[in-house]
Amino acid sequence: MKAILATVFCLLAPLAWAGGETPSNPDAEVYFVNLSDGDTVTSPVTVVFGLRGMGVAPAGTEKENTGHHHLLIDRPPLGQGEDGADELAYGLPADDNHLHFGGGQTEVTLELAPGTHTLQLVLGDADHVPHATPIVSEVITITVE
Repeated sequence: MKAILATVFCLLAPLAWAGGETPSNPDAEVYFVNLSDGDTVTSPVTVVFGLRGMGVAPAGTEKENTGHHHLLIDRPPLGQGEDGADELAYGLPADDNHLHFGGGQTEVTLELAPGTHTLQLVLGDADHVPHATPIVSEVITITVE
């Protein structure tokens, strides 16, 4: 019975992590250029987005192997939490915890309150939906003095 459950889990686990329908380069990476996990910074905080293996294109642009950046702030990692499954399948909302850079921007300067904050980068397709294989950074934690 344990072997059957393990097999079912292994088959279903990838489905939980599937994004939208837009393919991505399997070697693509998105990352923070100027911040690392554990950094202490002052506000305003400039966040520079890095991308390897794909290109940046404004929202609405349907071009193979491109997307645009989204920054998740102070929320569970992509695909987790109350709205995680909807984010993967239908797109990222636009609110204080999900910032969109649909103009093709590759950095932002933010006013963040003093304290601890989590950040994660997500590449979205032309419609703000994570790619079929989502391209996400590690979640980092920074402290704002």
